[in-house]
Amino acid sequence: MYHIVVGIDEDEEHAELCAEEVLKMPGDPSEKRVTLIHSFTDNPSGASATQLTPVRAAGDLLDEAGVEYEVTESSGDPADAIIDAADEADADLIIIGGRKRSPTGKALFGSVTQTVILNAGRPVMVTSV
Repeated sequence: MYHIVVGIDEDEEHAELCAEEVLKMPGDPSEKRVTLIHSFTDNPSGASATQLTPVRAAGDLLDEAGVEYEVTESSGDPADAIIDAADEADADLIIIGGRKRSPTGKALFGSVTQTVILNAGRPVMVTSV
């Protein structure tokens, strides 16, 4: 069995692509365990990760395929949350949705994906829309 941590942002299409990549991985659904993590940077309404459409969309795809998963959430820096969740679970792989940005955009706004790739200390798969 292997454990995969999937970083879920506010983009439903990214979430679905990440879940689809889990399903494409070799092995039976029973051999995969997934942690879906969403990190709130701003949550004035007090929502839970399970209430977010992207998290539910990814979960629905995993449910349909019979893949065991859990949903976790945090607040603060999303890259740190993803890396911490992967470390805690001793995950075999991190899957995260990437965004196309110019080099200037990355320099000005940072990149969760870039930070995870550089600091995870484990394999990272990046999906792209």
